[in-house]
Amino acid sequence: MKTSAIIPIKSFSRAKTRLELDTEKTEIFCHVMLEEVLDAVSKSKHIQKIILVSKEEQAFQIGKKFQCKEIFDETESSVNNAVNLADSWISENNFSRSVVFPQDIPFMTTHDIDILFNFHISSNSVIVVPSRHFDGTNALIRTPSDIMKTRYDEGSYKFQFEAARSKTNHYSLALIQRIMLDIDNMSDIDFALKKNIKPSVCQKLREIFGIDNGSF
Repeated sequence: MKTSAIIPIKSFSRAKTRLELDTEKTEIFCHVMLEEVLDAVSKSKHIQKIILVSKEEQAFQIGKKFQCKEIFDETESSVNNAVNLADSWISENNFSRSVVFPQDIPFMTTHDIDILFNFHISSNSVIVVPSRHFDGTNALIRTPSDIMKTRYDEGSYKFQFEAARSKTNHYSLALIQRIMLDIDNMSDIDFALKKNIKPSVCQKLREIFGIDNGSF
């Protein structure tokens, strides 16, 4: 089944304000996260094309390494708008399904993606992976891609289910730890470091945030 991955990307300088990093470190942090996500997605046998939706030139430069499709998002008004832009390209290029990932789940592995797609059982279905705090959506598989309009930015993955329920009886929740772990604040980083989830990423975070290896 021909599948695309959509990754909406906020301009690095405007991202992750709750971490209170300076501009340079914020951009380095965003670079690390995006490269980790793209590396995992690009190695999945289930995904044929990665679509980046952004106006961040650094993101597009990173994406070139992974042969990503670039879609320019002038306004960066919302995740929903970014997905809509990608959906237009998807419909013109005959993809059967899509998965939406955020840019801030650097602990996700290719194995996690394979597990996610093992949940896929219907040609008319929706699968949601919530965030660790169940206050957002960290992965969304839509088959076909236009089965529903996404409902991000409303505070809960449950709104995706509301949209899905009106279109199909085949919708499900998948709990995959590393996909559920997005980085929004220092408590998320503390959690990941204590668990030593994806050690190579944890080491990069320690260097960015100036955290001693012996702290965790």
